Amino acid sequence: MEIALPSKDYAYSGGGIFPAIIGTLLLVLGAMLIAIVLGVFCAIFLAEYGKPGKFLSLVRLAILNLAGVPSIIFGLFGFGLFVIFLDWNVSLLAGWFTLAFMVLPVVITASEEALRSIPQGFRESSLALGATKWTMIRTSVIPYAMPGILTSSILGVARAAGETAPIMFTAAYAKRSELPWEGLENWTDFFFQGVMALPYHIYVVSAKIPQNEYTQDMQYGTAFVFLVLVLGIASLSIVLRNRLRKKYHW
Repeated sequence: MEIALPSKDYAYSGGGIFPAIIGTLLLVLGAMLIAIVLGVFCAIFLAEYGKPGKFLSLVRLAILNLAGVPSIIFGLFGFGLFVIFLDWNVSLLAGWFTLAFMVLPVVITASEEALRSIPQGFRESSLALGATKWTMIRTSVIPYAMPGILTSSILGVARAAGETAPIMFTAAYAKRSELPWEGLENWTDFFFQGVMALPYHIYVVSAKIPQNEYTQDMQYGTAFVFLVLVLGIASLSIVLRNRLRKKYHW
């Protein structure tokens, strides 16, 4: 009877969460890189090139509304577009773009505010010296706005790292023993493979497998490591922001 219907289940009782830590770092760093690049360019357009009017107001309103969309909607969007339509399957690439689109409204809004906070005299002085508008933005605006842009990245990291729903549909595996760079036949396979991730691992251990004395310790241990990881990434961003603020102080 015990063999047919075992009273104890020791699933997930062995091994560690190192693959989940690596997967979380890859997902967060890749998503933030995409979000910051796209977000800063969008913010530059809104702050420096866009002409005030109804169209620009509608764009800003749409961005603010997107910031309030539940994360599961972004997960379903990423699943439909990246996993099914583009045939990327459950992969790092699909997870990166899904998480990037999720945090993009926050990055755009904060970056635009940072750009607008730069004194107009910086722009006028650069243009008076013969610089083109893009050169003026690149040399006299963006460097001084970087502390504010990094602030947006801190907010983005906190949200991207903590969400389960988007990666559940696009990037996360419940269990995988190999690290992302192991067993690859081609270097491009790195981007088209799923990974373990700490938030999804916590969800699986707490809700998807039978509970026992092993799973409870793993839940609390994983949550603690996850909290330390997010705080570590945010702390690095804060340190870099403060250094840039001292360097480009006006």
